[in-house]
Amino acid sequence: MHPSNYRMRLSLDFLRILALPSAVFYFITTHLVKVHLGLLTAPTLYFAFIISWSIFKSIFTKVLQRAERRRLGAKEIPCVKGAWPGNIDVLVKMLRAFKTSYILDVYLQLFEEYQCTTLNTRILWTDHIISMDQEHIKFILSTGFEHFWRGRWQKERMERFLGQGIFNRDDEMWRMHRGNTRPFFARERISDFDIFERYTAQTLNIISATSSHSRTPIDVQDLYSRFALDAASEFLFGQNLDTLSATLPVAGKTKMGPKGSATEDPWGSFASAFEMAQQVITARSRVGYFWPLFELFRDKNAPNAEVVHRWLDPLVKSALSEKEKMEKAGICSPVTEKNFLQHLAESTDDPIIIRDQLLSLLLAARDTTACLLTYVTYFMAIYPEITKRLRSEVLEHCGTSGSVTYEQLRNLKYMRAVINETLRLYPPVPLNVRESRAGGCTLSPSDSTYRASCDADVMADDPRPLHMPGSTAITFLPLLTQRNKILWGSDADVFDPDRWLEGERLSRFVANPMMFTPFSAGPRICLGQNYAYNEASFFLVRLLQQFDTFSLAPEAQPSGSLPPLEWKRRKGRQVEEKIWPAAALTLFVKGGLWVRIAREAH
Repeated sequence: MHPSNYRMRLSLDFLRILALPSAVFYFITTHLVKVHLGLLTAPTLYFAFIISWSIFKSIFTKVLQRAERRRLGAKEIPCVKGAWPGNIDVLVKMLRAFKTSYILDVYLQLFEEYQCTTLNTRILWTDHIISMDQEHIKFILSTGFEHFWRGRWQKERMERFLGQGIFNRDDEMWRMHRGNTRPFFARERISDFDIFERYTAQTLNIISATSSHSRTPIDVQDLYSRFALDAASEFLFGQNLDTLSATLPVAGKTKMGPKGSATEDPWGSFASAFEMAQQVITARSRVGYFWPLFELFRDKNAPNAEVVHRWLDPLVKSALSEKEKMEKAGICSPVTEKNFLQHLAESTDDPIIIRDQLLSLLLAARDTTACLLTYVTYFMAIYPEITKRLRSEVLEHCGTSGSVTYEQLRNLKYMRAVINETLRLYPPVPLNVRESRAGGCTLSPSDSTYRASCDADVMADDPRPLHMPGSTAITFLPLLTQRNKILWGSDADVFDPDRWLEGERLSRFVANPMMFTPFSAGPRICLGQNYAYNEASFFLVRLLQQFDTFSLAPEAQPSGSLPPLEWKRRKGRQVEEKIWPAAALTLFVKGGLWVRIAREAH
């Protein structure tokens, strides 16, 4: 069944849940037992039969899984035990907590409660695995890659927005997308800094104009999103979307949007739809298997997708038209002379596939770089000594002006350390989802976070691997893994770039590189990671050549975007957090990051 037919899927599920047991009940009462049921007894017996049927199905599924575990020599993944049937109380508690809790803290509390790093939440009698285990994430992404895929349920949630793009497809379609994309992230392309220079200069002009006017705060998250999108649009399809020229957020006046600031102009409508679509997907994921119940009469992402498509469809139409003209003229350009859109148009005539793939790459290019630059700026604002040391390195290797080269960026060791440390604490994709293939599998041995498992008396010394049931969703959480004190040391919550420069501390990562996966890993590793490193490094060089003072402007943050006071009573980074990190597919700062930027030194 096509992922977009979620209503049909839900209808068939209800038929399976209710129609089949109803038919069996009718057959038993009319043909086997042949009893006459009165108006009062019939509903009571029917209800009891449906409950019994559900219990039997659950027991039968457990028996099958137990047999599978026995065959594989595996043990069951620890399961959350709620007070209400179907762990409904756990679901309600989680949905409430998501509104005010720190990023992924809801999951961390479950891991701490059950003293394990991989756990089955089993919401509404449906297995759903969550994991912060470094070894299990490694298995999902790399060593056990063939046992997992994006899966039916994730495609269903994302189909209206990302459609047939690379992030929403598996197998042949995914391989086709990856093969088409790979040549455009070769070193000779991503180290061509002309595009970075143009849009960095335009962005810094905006900052200069703002900072010279009474040091007015500026939402750098919004600004960096525009910078990254304009640069990516020219890089990918040779046409600037020119979002940097659109209306900017105004401190104290701009309302809060889905993932930051909201502006009332055509670009604002695109950005709002682009970000709201991600919020809808995230909400569907939290509700789980039965999310279509809340969208029976209206697909919440339909209007968002329509707005986004209005921006991209003309570009696709133009590329296909240009292709037709080139073919009629008998002209065939080599790949090195094409932009990505032109190359994609030559690989297929399907405008939907082209549009969906463009959207996927724009999402990755915009959100990855914008997230990274936003959180680096956040750290420069709260740790002035970091800013001073960074700027000193930039001026030493790159001077106060002049061209920036690939070789110069490679010499900026401290900048690379700052970027890596930012990616460690705030990976652009803080959580991700896969689904096990139908056959199921066993997970590799757990990492050493919790020496004892959930039931210490029974399972602490049990060497058997965990059984991953077939066709089951698993949410893995790189952000928690990259803050795990067992892996990174007791200061794992502390922002300290020197951990990437000091031999003994760096050796933790060198010996175990899979504990740091901000760009994923394995066959689906991000093709654009070096593009993101180069773009962010280039921008930071230019930024620090012109400015040396960064300070937060909490008074400019929209209402409801500052950290709740309850965070101060918790533990970890949230105790000292000055902003509200949040996630909807990718990480962002709630309400934007409002900062004053200036140059004090002369």
